[in-house]
Amino acid sequence: MSGQKLFEQLSAKGRAFLGTTYPLIGGAMASISTHQLVSAMANAGIFGFLAAGFLNPEGLREEIKKTKELTNRPFGVNLIVLHPELEGLMNVCIEEKVSHVILASGVPSPEMITKLKNGGVKVLSFAPALTIAKRLVKNGIDALVIEGSESGGHIGPVSTVVLMQEILPYITEVPVFVAGGIGTGMMIAASLLLGAAGCQMGTVFVGSTECPVHENYKKAFYRASSRHAVQTTQMSPTFPVIPVRSLENKAHEKFSLHQKEVIERYENGEMPLEEARIQIEQFWAGSLGKAVRDGDVENGSVMAGQIVGLVKKEETIQQTVERLVDETKISLENMQRMLK
Repeated sequence: MSGQKLFEQLSAKGRAFLGTTYPLIGGAMASISTHQLVSAMANAGIFGFLAAGFLNPEGLREEIKKTKELTNRPFGVNLIVLHPELEGLMNVCIEEKVSHVILASGVPSPEMITKLKNGGVKVLSFAPALTIAKRLVKNGIDALVIEGSESGGHIGPVSTVVLMQEILPYITEVPVFVAGGIGTGMMIAASLLLGAAGCQMGTVFVGSTECPVHENYKKAFYRASSRHAVQTTQMSPTFPVIPVRSLENKAHEKFSLHQKEVIERYENGEMPLEEARIQIEQFWAGSLGKAVRDGDVENGSVMAGQIVGLVKKEETIQQTVERLVDETKISLENMQRMLK
């Protein structure tokens, strides 16, 4: 069997679920996955998700309409389950006939899943463990994404390779897409052979021509190696911090110092516990925009996965997708030769 035929066979489930030419998802990246990037992904034959974390319902409606003006291919919306206006955002997705919604940053309730499905929407969610994956399937989820700690932005504690072994053999009822540290066709091929329906990627698309980030942000990616994408540290269990993976810079150092100062003030009785926790949480407020829009890559948060070391030059989304798909087919063909 040729690499092309094997690719078509292994990717059939993912392509059918997404309605795309290729079984690849452009993961939603806060302040980055706008109509400009998502429509380019759709037109290149993959599936993109609009990031709605910072949007209100009318802002999301506008982004959906702008995306539809630029593509007639399917795309989806990423909704944060703890968003204060989640109900309104879900209503907009249903009213605008969005084909897919992924519920993120928490485990969605059965009611959330049912509401969207009753509105004609296919629903995905992230599964950080097998027990959660099984619960989501039981509650009617249409597909899952397992994302390892190699990814950029907010991350969990477990690597992609471990999650794949933990979840892929045991969840066969729905498509499962793999994310975190995916940046080559070789890894896409391996994921498909292990039972994944496809792969989700984000970092590999940040350096693209269509990506709406400041030029300094892109240049920081081109200069970086994998070891430069580090996660934020937590100084005390009393003050839990959801880890974020981004490029190491002055902001990382300042965050550690900020935590120490706030903790000392709390321990000295100068500040109540809740106020101290809020001050630590609010440190990063606006820091992503500072890097994405203003180009301040030293004091802002330059979110990036560890695969950033492979992003070395600017390409169009189309060029990146075609390269990844070609690499995948070649890798599948090479693997077959090794077995002969």
